[in-house]
Amino acid sequence: MNNTLTEFKNLVGTKFEMYNSLFTSLPFQRIEKTGILLSLFLLHSEDGFQNEKSPSEIVESFFLQYTNYRNEKDQADLLFRFIQYSERQVVLFDALEDAAFASIHDMNGLGTLKQLQTEVIKKQTHKELAEKLKEFSVRLVLTAHPNQFYPSEVLGIIHDLAKALHGNDTILVNTYLQQLGKTPFFKKKKPTPYDEAVNLMWFLENVFYHSAADILLFLKNAFPGTISETHQLIRMGFWPGGDRDGNPFVTADTTLRVAAELKESIIRSYYRDVRELKRRLTFKGVDSLIGHLERRLYESLFTAGQKDDVAKEEIVTAVKEIRAILIADHGSLFLEKVDKLLIKVNLFGLFFASVDIRQDSSAHEMLILQLSEKSQVLPNNFGQLPDHEKIEALEQAGEVPIGEFADEDAFATIRAIKRIQQNNGQEGCHRYIISHTTSAFDLMAVYGLFIMAGWKKENLTVDFVPLFETIGDLRNAPSVMTVYTRIIRTGSI
Repeated sequence: MNNTLTEFKNLVGTKFEMYNSLFTSLPFQRIEKTGILLSLFLLHSEDGFQNEKSPSEIVESFFLQYTNYRNEKDQADLLFRFIQYSERQVVLFDALEDAAFASIHDMNGLGTLKQLQTEVIKKQTHKELAEKLKEFSVRLVLTAHPNQFYPSEVLGIIHDLAKALHGNDTILVNTYLQQLGKTPFFKKKKPTPYDEAVNLMWFLENVFYHSAADILLFLKNAFPGTISETHQLIRMGFWPGGDRDGNPFVTADTTLRVAAELKESIIRSYYRDVRELKRRLTFKGVDSLIGHLERRLYESLFTAGQKDDVAKEEIVTAVKEIRAILIADHGSLFLEKVDKLLIKVNLFGLFFASVDIRQDSSAHEMLILQLSEKSQVLPNNFGQLPDHEKIEALEQAGEVPIGEFADEDAFATIRAIKRIQQNNGQEGCHRYIISHTTSAFDLMAVYGLFIMAGWKKENLTVDFVPLFETIGDLRNAPSVMTVYTRIIRTGSI
């Protein structure tokens, strides 16, 4: 532990002090020497606190003693620059931690894939691992409310800065710090839910796209025969653009746009990989195949109005054909790169991450009461019926004519799910999360709305996911799920 702490101080703490000294003299927006003034402000504040001065007295005396700023606007502007500067210090520290991670942590120790490989070989438990992986899966969900949210431009700088720090490239680090000093951390307009979703996709393209494939490729090579194309060990969920619980700005149109952007993002990622592969696969028999795949991906990305979009199966077939030729005719040269692409396509399809829909149970109940009052699909006295009769009425409800209640987001969203599945594949949007579920009726309400929105019972390719969010609801959860499961399977309470 002491060695780890010493290593952390050397690789993170000491380097932070060194690079922060570069930071202090950077031209920061329109105020020079922001870092130096901030250091003085820190010392002045500590002294003022020791002398029991009030915050306003400390700030006022600082401006009088160390600056020429006398009007309120200039003073507020400098304080704001202090906040911006501190934000960038946090980014520098984050980048140093990222760069030092592999040196500070044991990358072959407990909980790592290398340690798993050692244990399996040592204990000869290959069969047990293969059986376990048949039923094991991890679902990583990017939520709509991240605790730390940088704009994609800043995330890119952090990524590049960490690489430069890892290589001890001081000149490049200084350049990135200057870029960081001039790059805004916020926009003048509040980001829309779509903007937030697009920003969060940075992590999909730059982190999960690569790391998930690396993990699966390691398992495939270390334990042949344990990784199946049909059962994916890793799946990505995505709440931005689908989570409308408490966010009135998320609409069906938002969900459709986010799903379309996710599809474009994953095709763009495949296109980059294929472009790189094309530089390596210059052999007879594979050069034409990789060139054709590149054109198909290009057409799907950049040809306006393209109806013949590339399909997942088309990509898989092309990559498998290339793979077979490499093995048969070219000594498996660059086979691992092809295998990694195949893993990515099987893992992410054309959806990249599944857009999860989330809505509060009360919103469904309100819509159903409107339907009972203004349409013929439910009894007029629906609101006065006991739960078991409400459930029976929902089971017998027919489809609401497409023009009626067209402005209701719940209906528009349910219909949007079908469109997303058609465009991105079934996994593109197949989970409907119901917040504040308290009874079987809350689940059946959503089921009934899907039927009324035009889904057929036999083709309902959506999972309804109840959230039991209070202690009482959790205690009641087993009975709720028992009743719901019985209704779905048998059609009776």
